[in-house]
Amino acid sequence: MDKDLLYNFYKGKVSIEEGQRVKAWVEASDENERAFYRERKIFDALMLNNPLPVKKTSFFNFTHYKKIEWLKIAMTVILTFLLSYFYQEYKAGLDSVAMSTISVPEGQRTNVTLPDGSNVWLNACTTIQYPTSFNSRERFVILKGEAYFDVKKNKSRPFIVHTDAYSIEVLGTKFNVDAYPETEKFETTLMHGSVKVTLKADSSQTVILKPDHKLSLEKGRFVMTKVEDYNPYRWKEGLICFSDESFPN
Repeated sequence: MDKDLLYNFYKGKVSIEEGQRVKAWVEASDENERAFYRERKIFDALMLNNPLPVKKTSFFNFTHYKKIEWLKIAMTVILTFLLSYFYQEYKAGLDSVAMSTISVPEGQRTNVTLPDGSNVWLNACTTIQYPTSFNSRERFVILKGEAYFDVKKNKSRPFIVHTDAYSIEVLGTKFNVDAYPETEKFETTLMHGSVKVTLKADSSQTVILKPDHKLSLEKGRFVMTKVEDYNPYRWKEGLICFSDESFPN
């Protein structure tokens, strides 16, 4: 953020559009919020150490000048207070989002329709959490286990699946996620569309997965392979498929 714009904001000398830019920047991250208040302290110290020069003038003009300066200070304090208030309200709104949790018992499967109309098939011993109502910016779920997603397309609101190891961002697609934490197996298979997978431990590791490909996590690195057999993903139909295997096996 440009310091001149910040200092003008502290002085109350910004337009409505500039004020909105500062507010959006502060709300973007905790680091930006800390930087905002850190710069505010520096600004206050500069104002104390370098007071504005006062020209010799009549008592009336001096009094008028002081009133204007006090008004500027008051407006700055009010703006800072309002910004802090709305930011805290914004954070509280995020923290107070009502979440739905669905856990599938061993030996069972279930189908869930999310608030946006997307369909999710959950395999046994799987837990999914999602907001009871998606916001206007994004759609997200938290997954532990295996699930098959058929996501409704919405370019303005990306759909994000968070697992213990990585996050998957999509717009509209069909894909399978195998992310049981206890097995340390993390695998994403794309049937249709496009997904972006980002490693939680290292955000620089990002892969755009192509249809008919599978992405696995091996020793902390992504490995992509082509899918030759889709039968393993028919679990959502209640089917267990075998190829070239005898019944005793």
